[in-house]
Amino acid sequence: MLWSRCWPQSSLICRRSQRQHVHKLHAWVERMWWRQNRPPLLLRMLEPAYAAVSRRHLSRRAAAVIDPPIAMVSVGNITAGGSGKTPFVLWLATALKQRGYSPVILCRGDGGKSTLPAVVDMHAQAAVVGDEACMLARSAPCPVITAKDRIAGSRLAAGLGDLLILDDGFQYRQLGRCCDIVLVPAEGIGNGHQIPAGPLREPVAALLRADLIIRTSNRPQQQSQPVSAGKEWRWLARAGELLDMHQTGEVVPVQICAATAIARPQRFFDDLKAKGITLRSMKTWPDHYRFSNQDVLDLLAMNMPVVVTAKDAVKLLPLWPAERALWAVPQHGEAETGLLDAIIRHLPGR
Repeated sequence: MLWSRCWPQSSLICRRSQRQHVHKLHAWVERMWWRQNRPPLLLRMLEPAYAAVSRRHLSRRAAAVIDPPIAMVSVGNITAGGSGKTPFVLWLATALKQRGYSPVILCRGDGGKSTLPAVVDMHAQAAVVGDEACMLARSAPCPVITAKDRIAGSRLAAGLGDLLILDDGFQYRQLGRCCDIVLVPAEGIGNGHQIPAGPLREPVAALLRADLIIRTSNRPQQQSQPVSAGKEWRWLARAGELLDMHQTGEVVPVQICAATAIARPQRFFDDLKAKGITLRSMKTWPDHYRFSNQDVLDLLAMNMPVVVTAKDAVKLLPLWPAERALWAVPQHGEAETGLLDAIIRHLPGR
């Protein structure tokens, strides 16, 4: 504290250095998780402890299941991020709306400060409601609710529609559901270990609870190894055209700085390369990272067009100067034929 008061510039440099070290550590962990290399001994020793705590936590919630006021579909995963869950939820809400349902999306609001259940306005700030809820509220054709207490959130949803879509709900077993959907990346489940030694939130055997397992990919021809004995559906995330979020009129760039704070950013980088865009620089931060003014200044100082994901854009826009273009890449979903009907078969008759 005394150092910060006497030498504020030195303190600022120290904090930036600490953030950089944390980002490097996070990037190392993600690389270790998603490669087939054996994790370090220390992390393997911690794995059983995490698994035991996780089992107790899930068992307590499963013992007190509450049926929500309206039918509910849960969309989740067994890995820590990077499965394309948010664009899938957007696709599902849009597809169900076209079939005559009145869906409502319920998010936990990761990365946001809000604690009370609330309907997310399309002008809401990501710092308040969370980046995923903010992005969905601007894109989905239905109400979006954010609530740390998801039972309370389900009660709020009952007055807004006839079908609840619970985002990131596979491990949240306290709410009953008509259909449990689990997304698994086509690339697989990483090194096969549980957190902190690997990306798994639960053992692979937990997939037996799922009604539908969906393999997600951003490449049409990507092959995947089955993770279950039953039917596995396919869902393809396609990157849209670059959007100038401030509509500055600048020409769509072909040489850029790609910047993102999502899990498994390589998918985003691959999408850009597939469009013929040259990535002169790539910057990453941890998932749900809250951007600062300094981060924006660092990006602007690179003197090249900056391209981010739609989830990053909702966090960066309030900080980004209006006279400078900020480019974002939306994602559109393409489902295997019959997937939507398979989901609807689990829903109660109307």
